[in-house]
Amino acid sequence: MNRIFLAIALLSGLVVPAIAGEPVSQTFAAPPEKVWSVTQSVLKQQGWEVEKSDQANGWINTESRSVNGEDYGVYAKGARHRLVIRLKAAGANRTTVSVERALFNRERILWIDKDEVLTTTDQSVEKNVLAAIGAAL
Repeated sequence: MNRIFLAIALLSGLVVPAIAGEPVSQTFAAPPEKVWSVTQSVLKQQGWEVEKSDQANGWINTESRSVNGEDYGVYAKGARHRLVIRLKAAGANRTTVSVERALFNRERILWIDKDEVLTTTDQSVEKNVLAAIGAAL
């Protein structure tokens, strides 16, 4: 019954926005300052551009980037994602890093963006970022 409802909803364009995936966390045996610099380096190596960051409060927001679709400047349509990384001291020389990915459809017409949040259970992007941080430490 659920499959029939989902098929009808998809065919009729009734896509209900929902919250993206839950954050993925890992604690590393390194001080927050070291983890901060390694995290910024890993993001750069993986092609993520930092939009905003605040080291004192321990967060980094990346620019969104395309998952699929097309972008012609004044017109764009497709899925995009961005990351929110939070760093928190977890004791002496230990830091917990959480990575949350927001996935959304974007349609742009004449420089006006319309974003629609998507749901995902795939956390491979978040896990890859954490694995790269761990490997770089």
